Amino acid sequence: MAHVSHKLSNSLEGALAGGGDPATSPLYVFGPFLKLIVVAGVASVTFGASLWLVILTIVMVSGMYRLVMNWVTDGSGGSGLSEEEFGSWAVKINASITFIEYTLTFLVSVAALVTFVADRFPALNQSFLGIQYRTLLAIGLSILTGWLVNRGPKVAARAFGPATAAVLILLWSMVIATIWQYGLHLPAINLQAFTPEYLHYTFGGYTRILAVMTGIEIFANLVAAYDGKPREKSRKAFGSLIIIMGTTGITMLVVGPAIYALADPLNADVSVFTQTMDQILPAPLAWAGTIVGVAVLLSAAAASAQGLQNLAVGLKLRHYLPATIGRQNRFDVADKPVWIEIGIVVVCFLFFGTHEETYLAIYAAGVFILLSMTGWAATKRLLRTIKTEQGWVSWASLIGTILAATLTTAATLVIFAERFREGAWVYFLLIPGLYFIFGYFRRRLGDPTPVAERMGLLTAEKRYLPTFKPANSGEVNTAAAVQKILVPLDGSGLAEESLSVAQSLGTAYNAQVTLISVNQNTHRRSLRGSQKMFNSSDELTGYLNQISTQLALSGIKVEINIRDGDVAGSINALAREAVDMVVMSTNGRSGIQRLLIGSVANQMIQTATTPILLLRPTGDWRSRSTNFQRLLVALDGSSFAEQVLPYVKSLAHSFNSEIFLLTVPSRSDSSTFKSSLEDYMAGVADTLREEGLNVQIRVTGQGPARTIVAVSQEEFADLIMLATHGRGGFDRFMVGSVADRVIQNMPCPVFLVPVREEDRGQTKTEETENAQ
Repeated sequence: MAHVSHKLSNSLEGALAGGGDPATSPLYVFGPFLKLIVVAGVASVTFGASLWLVILTIVMVSGMYRLVMNWVTDGSGGSGLSEEEFGSWAVKINASITFIEYTLTFLVSVAALVTFVADRFPALNQSFLGIQYRTLLAIGLSILTGWLVNRGPKVAARAFGPATAAVLILLWSMVIATIWQYGLHLPAINLQAFTPEYLHYTFGGYTRILAVMTGIEIFANLVAAYDGKPREKSRKAFGSLIIIMGTTGITMLVVGPAIYALADPLNADVSVFTQTMDQILPAPLAWAGTIVGVAVLLSAAAASAQGLQNLAVGLKLRHYLPATIGRQNRFDVADKPVWIEIGIVVVCFLFFGTHEETYLAIYAAGVFILLSMTGWAATKRLLRTIKTEQGWVSWASLIGTILAATLTTAATLVIFAERFREGAWVYFLLIPGLYFIFGYFRRRLGDPTPVAERMGLLTAEKRYLPTFKPANSGEVNTAAAVQKILVPLDGSGLAEESLSVAQSLGTAYNAQVTLISVNQNTHRRSLRGSQKMFNSSDELTGYLNQISTQLALSGIKVEINIRDGDVAGSINALAREAVDMVVMSTNGRSGIQRLLIGSVANQMIQTATTPILLLRPTGDWRSRSTNFQRLLVALDGSSFAEQVLPYVKSLAHSFNSEIFLLTVPSRSDSSTFKSSLEDYMAGVADTLREEGLNVQIRVTGQGPARTIVAVSQEEFADLIMLATHGRGGFDRFMVGSVADRVIQNMPCPVFLVPVREEDRGQTKTEETENAQ
């Protein structure tokens, strides 16, 4: 797997960065498969059927992952989708299986590696003091790999990086050589394979080569690594999947029949793949193929070790593991999980041997549990969205995803039925045990902050060797459209301070401005301290028409709206109907019948579903208006806080603004967590810069509200932007304590984006589940 310190620019780079594990599978899956059907004497009947079943599975699962790549672009992949749809139990199940899979990847990769070496040096199959030399070699290479990985990803990448490109060249060389020498002979499907007499062997062979699917989920995690807009990133990631899984599938169909025809699966000294290489490729190339196989298998083992490091750090941040397990060494990696993995690997090699077929059964079982969960999570997502996205494409996607989910679930059941006694039973012990451990520490350590939760999810899903910074950890969606602006007025001068800002926005967006006033037939105290009262509705209408005429002179479309009743409720009701933004002044007590920092203002902020731009005019000229030139954006790492980003993008494009991204670490945050927070902010900044925006980052301060105000003064910001309300607050940037203090002390206008109702409800459900 290639090391990259930059974003991936095309599908080939992604294939080389993440495709090492799935690309190696043809090197070792044919041996156990052919041994089963050749010994049973059914190969002529079941060979083709088993292979085509695997190809069908690859196609269906690839289509399913195309949807996942479109939906989940933050690097969390299928696991992130499962967590979104199923809640906290999916987190612990995914983490449990992933831990097992990383260890099995290491076992299978190193075992296949020593098999390749023993093909050339048969003396390794001899024993010393009852231990085969190949076992000693496997143990030595495992310790060396762990040592390299624990010295940081750059060291591992330099040692094993180019191997994926080499194995792709090897597989295509085998394909071309096979066609050149023997012609193109795709395996035939014999329908007898599905009769009761042969069905057991058909599915038995199918389960033995399903390991070819291992690693397919990596490409959904790689979406975050590409440059470009979300749709483009998804397309490039799917292209990487096609390159790797297409190569694997073609190898299975073209080279597979040649391996069946030329190799002897009963030859215990030389693997079937090496036997076929020796007959198809010239001698120097066959030996080069062995070297390539060793390098890429070592690369896959290294990648699994680094994946375990990231998983441990992510689970530590999310409080599913104690800090000591995920603590990072001087090379900034978590070394303890790797040494635990190496210890397990050494014990397995000593007691169960170094033949890869020993571990393939449980290897494939875990992969398909995860694929099944992703399939049903995708189905659930489609069922929820198809109500609003009608059309044959949506229904076709739903049907295809249901088929993929059904197929992977059926494959999982077949694997457990066929290979239960060969090791698949361990899942019934390990998954409940790990599930209990993760749940125990989560309850004991308590819920993490939203920032830690998000950072933990993204860190845990770094399943690839490169260590680029995921540039989508705050994916910026399409810029928010602003077509209708609502301005509440009460006849006071202070309320009218918002008109200049509304005029600027109306001109920039060619938006309609709606002037609203609530008729209560009561005295209103103006913001300048004098009594203000409209004696009739006609007088109120005349006032609004006068303001409307002034705005219309600047070319802005204006309408007026007069309502009776509760002030905040009336404004929110109109805002929900067809308004994109509310622009209003506030002062602490008066305005539109206490529509200020007091109770009405809090009600307005807490219940609104429309963004609110608040001005609090004081003696400081910056507080009385904004030119939208310097935007201070408060983030906390959560997806809720990120809902401000489409508005940031929209304003910055419309006014050519400079953006200052701010997050405030906690005193209790570790240096590791602060580093993850900086990576997250860098990712958000990079995504905005791709749109040609000028972005700076600030990770500083103690105390969110105090820091927001202080940094806004230091940077001469003319607009503070943050999201509000959601999960009862963002833990740091939340409604009430933080937002109120920012408003009370704001040196410039503040732009608040409430979390939408549907997101708020879903978030609340997920929070409740995660707390269990």
